[in-house]
Amino acid sequence: MCTFIQTTEELNRLCARLAEHPFVTVDTEFIREKTYWPQLCLIQIASVDEAACIDPLAPEIDLSALFDLMQNQNVVKVFHAARQDVEIFYNLTGKTPTPLFDTQLAAMVCGFGESVSYQNLVQKLVGIELDKSMRFTDWSRRPLTEKQIRYAQNDVTHLRDIYKKMLDILNETGRAHWVDDDTAFLVNPKTYENDSALAWKRLKLNSTKPLYLALCQALAAYREDEAKRMDRPRRHIMRDEILLEIAADAPDTADEMAKMRGLPQGFANGRMGRDILKIIAEVKSRDPSTYPVLPKPYELPKSARSVSKMLRLLLMIKAAESDVAERLIASPDELDVLAGEKNPDLPVLKGWRFEVFGRDALELKAGKIAMKYNPDRRRIDIIKD
Repeated sequence: MCTFIQTTEELNRLCARLAEHPFVTVDTEFIREKTYWPQLCLIQIASVDEAACIDPLAPEIDLSALFDLMQNQNVVKVFHAARQDVEIFYNLTGKTPTPLFDTQLAAMVCGFGESVSYQNLVQKLVGIELDKSMRFTDWSRRPLTEKQIRYAQNDVTHLRDIYKKMLDILNETGRAHWVDDDTAFLVNPKTYENDSALAWKRLKLNSTKPLYLALCQALAAYREDEAKRMDRPRRHIMRDEILLEIAADAPDTADEMAKMRGLPQGFANGRMGRDILKIIAEVKSRDPSTYPVLPKPYELPKSARSVSKMLRLLLMIKAAESDVAERLIASPDELDVLAGEKNPDLPVLKGWRFEVFGRDALELKAGKIAMKYNPDRRRIDIIKD
């Protein structure tokens, strides 16, 4: 049975019951198309013997008991693809749910590939084809129908079975700790701190000139602050292409700005135009030594390019053998560094990643491993000295 919680009293009783269980499954429905901050519309939560949908939009409802449950160290909070859900709880409370288990992360070390969807996991592990007819529902509209509520609860009821099966696989294979680093990233509050000073790093920059970078940094920070203040998407404040064009042209006057392509009529003489001209003047007046500098990407030596290609092939083979997603073992950039440097300090050379791939990677670099296509078995065999 699914319960629809719309009062503080009901929520307090629910959370007291849920706190008696070793884990709860959690999901959220939200919208953010017209806002900067995600607008929480529904919270789905389940224990082994009940499921509930919580209405955060209900008048005067106090979610404190739910937030306390999210911090209860005796109850594991189980999500699928947790990052956006965790971000919502962080925005509301300044804290992340902990302890946490992400079934999408676990799936990567259990042989289900990279970024497997909840729908696919339900089909593979539970044998049920999910109804996705309401995936475009506007969850902010009230009242919700019984059909909508039941549809929403499926996102946490099937997750209970997935979690149990994932735990069995992880315990049987001894791989539970393989996702520790990624889980630690998910529960780290710094992951969700929207530092305006770092907003420029999301831009697709067109130049590495110091003044251009400094202007991008300052303009992106201004846009981020405006978006937060007005609770509007960044693109509604200023589109990326406009920001980048202003940074490239660096106009000194409203007349110069008004001649730029793509700016709305009157923009240059409006409040935002005046703010931007002040920002440009301030950046230009600064000591150029304070301008940001982009770190140079690692340049793979020509002599190591063939080694890097062989490492990619070896990674594909070892990932398939161990049934682990390649991305969880090593990134392409790590493989380049591994190929080009003598003694690199990389995660792939530590812990379980070293056992699965790193040791063989070092032996390949040392010329102690060869690879040969086996036509009879239609696979590539690894040959060791």
